[in-house]
Amino acid sequence: MLTKNKITAELSKILPKDNILSTLEECYVYSQDGTNTRTSDKLPDIVIFPETVEEIQKIMRFANSNNIPVTGRGAGTNLIGACLPDFGGIVMNFSKMNNILEVNKTDMTAVVQPGVVIGDLQKELDKVGLFFPPDPSNLRVSTIGGAIAQSAGGPKTFKYGTTKDYILGLKIVLADGTLMTTGGNTIKNATGYPLTQLFIGSEGTLGIVVEANLKLIPKPESVRVMLAYFDNIQDATLSVNNIIDSKIFPSTIDFMDKNSITTVEKFYPANLKTDKEAALIIEIDGSKESVKIDGDKLKDILLASNATDITISNTEEEYEKIWTARRSSFAAAAKLRPDVVTDDVIVPRSKLPDLITGINEICSKYNLETCVVGHVGDGNVHPQIALNLENKEEHKNYINAKKEIYNLTISLGGTLSAEHGIGAEKKQYLPMAIDNTALEYMKKIKYIFDPKNILNPNKIF
Repeated sequence: MLTKNKITAELSKILPKDNILSTLEECYVYSQDGTNTRTSDKLPDIVIFPETVEEIQKIMRFANSNNIPVTGRGAGTNLIGACLPDFGGIVMNFSKMNNILEVNKTDMTAVVQPGVVIGDLQKELDKVGLFFPPDPSNLRVSTIGGAIAQSAGGPKTFKYGTTKDYILGLKIVLADGTLMTTGGNTIKNATGYPLTQLFIGSEGTLGIVVEANLKLIPKPESVRVMLAYFDNIQDATLSVNNIIDSKIFPSTIDFMDKNSITTVEKFYPANLKTDKEAALIIEIDGSKESVKIDGDKLKDILLASNATDITISNTEEEYEKIWTARRSSFAAAAKLRPDVVTDDVIVPRSKLPDLITGINEICSKYNLETCVVGHVGDGNVHPQIALNLENKEEHKNYINAKKEIYNLTISLGGTLSAEHGIGAEKKQYLPMAIDNTALEYMKKIKYIFDPKNILNPNKIF
């Protein structure tokens, strides 16, 4: 590979000086992401901020010709080491490609650049009565490009689906600098192979997403959230089935266990009931009339399902208070010990009690403090494990517990990731969850698009 000085000199011919970082301190910052369990032992040679598709094409032609690794980066909030530059090279940051290029209210579509922050997009769409449902917990900073790379989800997945359900088409710069357009700008498209879906969740290993066509939906007229407490986890998880059997379709059914409730209340007081074993956060939306009717019905169902206490939002302030408590769970867990790692596993909803109980038993076995939260409406659980990663014994216990959690998840008919991805953190466990033949074809697809393995190498496989 070319020297750092040579790479910098060549890229200076493509990009303005202000869009290039190369000092040790600058590169160190971009050698990290939101993953706590490992830090890259390799710094990027250079960090760049392209502003146009043409610049990215030129950069990729240069990188491909010289076998230089290129790692795309959004906000760096992923939790599986997806944007660590394990082989140095170029980190391509998209924060200067953050424009909403078009919003079409009639067609309910939008065209955006990869650096658009999801929270900002939602605010803009709200002005015209439209809605982009995917809402990862860090939506105030996470970007569309990152959401596409990881196939991100969030609490509203239960009703609305994940990022993959809202991408109509993409513009992608391939490893050799070729620009490819996939999909289109229509809600339905049965024209050829669905290549768009191939790139969603590919973690930047197949191409660089430079533009996305989004599907939007009308924003619900009214929304209401309930916080229901239970004296045991079994009643909390079984009540989800009772809600669904009643023909009510909440936008969100989230879960917090006792340790999560207690930890959040300790560090971010929200008047949570810390004597309860579990809580469900249930959001319903629709017309004002339907939300009122469903809310009353839902309260009765929860009480019949052994809910011991129910808090219902009647104002925007009350709504935000409940959601702030739920979204504070990771930050609160981070105050328990020097580090916190969160995982992402999913099982069929009928297996949720076994998964949650099993996670707590495994972590207890290894003396690991754990807060369990998740999107239980779709069977997705996020154990948040607080520990000191510099303590060799604790780190070893964490590695052993993680493997046991994955084995448990797969034995229950689940899989390794619902919305965080594989990255560098889970790649060694991938054969546990993927058919061997399917895995080999995935590797062949990688080779077809990136024969020199310069696009985010050392991820997924």
